[in-house]
Amino acid sequence: MANIHDILAKQELEFNDLVALLAATGDDRKALFEAAARTKAEHVGNVVYLRGLIEFSNVCRKNCLYCGIRLDNKEVERYTLSDEQIIAAARFALENRYGSIVIQGGEITSPAFTLRIENLLNEIKALSDGKLGITLSLGEQSEDTYQRWFDAGAHRYLLRIESSTKSLYNRIHPNDENHVYEDRLEALRLLKKVGFQVGTGVMIGLPHQTLEDLARDLMFFKEIDIDMCGMGPYIEHHQTPLYAERESLMPLQDRFDLALKMVATLRVYMKDINIAAATALQAIDKIGREKAIKVGANIIMPNITPGVYRDSYKLYENKPCTDESAEECTGCLDARITLTGDEIGYDAWGDSQHFGKKQR
Repeated sequence: MANIHDILAKQELEFNDLVALLAATGDDRKALFEAAARTKAEHVGNVVYLRGLIEFSNVCRKNCLYCGIRLDNKEVERYTLSDEQIIAAARFALENRYGSIVIQGGEITSPAFTLRIENLLNEIKALSDGKLGITLSLGEQSEDTYQRWFDAGAHRYLLRIESSTKSLYNRIHPNDENHVYEDRLEALRLLKKVGFQVGTGVMIGLPHQTLEDLARDLMFFKEIDIDMCGMGPYIEHHQTPLYAERESLMPLQDRFDLALKMVATLRVYMKDINIAAATALQAIDKIGREKAIKVGANIIMPNITPGVYRDSYKLYENKPCTDESAEECTGCLDARITLTGDEIGYDAWGDSQHFGKKQR
């Protein structure tokens, strides 16, 4: 088996190299993390950019087998923020110099929904005089909808594939016309066509997932040439069908460690993309996001959803910060990032350098 230092010295990593990096332990793991930190410093800098996260609604037409806000979960209290609440959150992000917001929600497809988001985007652009960068994460939509949202001012879009291995994707989604692997791929293609900076991501530590699956995920990211990535450990939710398979899961701490190795390996593999430190990391380890920043992540998404709704947007168990206000989250951010040795890029969009290079 190849020496870890030889692998890390390669210009182009191959499938077996990726598997070896994901399997690294002890000194090899340390070497991977150090290489990722160096790569980050050299290619994107030791600056962390903020995306104020607005969890717009937990109403969803999808029924994904792992997700706490799936259509068939009758236990969850459904909510949708008012326009005023969303605008207030955007104003909070602007006043606190966040640079960007993410509007995320369950998947809804209707002309009324498309129009509502379009109007909100126009309003946020006007409110911030174009200063706030806007990422959307609102699922699979038509090309026309994506185009309208792009024209209204959104410029980044996150659509997680969750697993690029088709057999595993099918295993964690219902077998119906609402959950088609090829439709997900087509949505990613349309987003690129429209002109968005495109992000995707996967869950790490799913039942029956292998290191080879995860290595293929990394190769998939490169193949479709993503600009940003948001991925984190799979954390089970007791109100979901996949919870029945919890006995086959690796321990939470191992999922956490594997997620860190995925971040580090992706940083070494795709040097200049944006990589988010997922909130799910913090659900397992109080300084989980900071650990991800130290090994390659450069985006953090403080939750600025009104506190009263945060408990209802539980995609997984033990979601952190559901009992805090946006103000409280902001207060601890600076100290947390300083701990990592990085600085916060206030008032900056922090767009993907990878995307920027393609535009030249």
